[in-house]
Amino acid sequence: MLLRPSDFSRRLLRWYDVAHRDLPWRVRGVHRAPYHVLVSEFMLQQTQVATVVPYFQRFMQRYATLAELAAADEQEVLRHWQGLGYYARARNLLRCARQVVREHNGELPPDAATLQNLAGIGRYTAGAISSIGFGKRVPILDANVTRVIRRLDKIEADPKDRNVQEQLWRRAEEILPRRRVGDFNSALMELGALICTPRSPDCLICPVRMHCQAFAAGIADRIPVQKKKARTPLLRRQTFCIRNGRRWLIQQRPPTGRWAGMWQFITRPAEGEAPLPVKITDPKLIGSVSHALTHRRYEFEVFACESARKASPKLPESMRWVSLVELENVPLPRPHVLIAKMLSAPAIRGK
Repeated sequence: MLLRPSDFSRRLLRWYDVAHRDLPWRVRGVHRAPYHVLVSEFMLQQTQVATVVPYFQRFMQRYATLAELAAADEQEVLRHWQGLGYYARARNLLRCARQVVREHNGELPPDAATLQNLAGIGRYTAGAISSIGFGKRVPILDANVTRVIRRLDKIEADPKDRNVQEQLWRRAEEILPRRRVGDFNSALMELGALICTPRSPDCLICPVRMHCQAFAAGIADRIPVQKKKARTPLLRRQTFCIRNGRRWLIQQRPPTGRWAGMWQFITRPAEGEAPLPVKITDPKLIGSVSHALTHRRYEFEVFACESARKASPKLPESMRWVSLVELENVPLPRPHVLIAKMLSAPAIRGK
């Protein structure tokens, strides 16, 4: 068991006051703006802090308030999210903002249970917004906090087990102080990110190691058990950059699935002979692009070619011709951003 929870929170907060990172969604001494917490928490899902910082700053410059975000077009929001990945988060964030405007007069509700009724918000995100944004005494349990509590209480059982999950949530609530709850929850996450890391935790400089049963038992580095990564499948694609004059043909992806609603150059599986939407001439291989996701990898063979017809053929609504300048305002998956840069090379642009 922990020593007195008040001692634990005092030591942790004292460390946090000195060692916390200066992040743009944090404001010292007051509750954070709930909207800032909302956006940052959506962005931080499955994404490292260092990656999120510049995206958060640009996103907040464009959508300074929740009302501005709620009024935005989805394609524009996807464009400002471009490169951050996991685009379902952007669509859920937009749906959430619109729901807040529609159902809560444009103000995020402070209550965690009510927050969980909003699009894209689960128990953890609701707790983060409620505690960090409003100072409510609500626990949080993300991957960092889960790891910290498991080591504190030497919990070696699988955290995905339902009973273990509830045990962790109860513990997260038990150790909450009466004041500075938002800072305390932030400090738990910060401790997991900076010191109580998944591999090789830096126990000797941990401010709360005297509370940690795993450290006392000498097994902190064995919680969690490190699992071997499974091999990710490789999917091969062919991408045809079809030009007609100074414009290139792009197609919109389906409304659901990976990169939903975004645009790409004409792409098909490398295996088989799926027809192209227009006849082409003189295809030339100009390079390849590799892209890794959590559960799969992609390899794109990239071809530049000309449309066989000088007059633009009639196309379905899901396709259109755009210049490279116009392409800068279109949301593209990361591989196709790189492909677009290939097309800017003088050898291709000058033809």
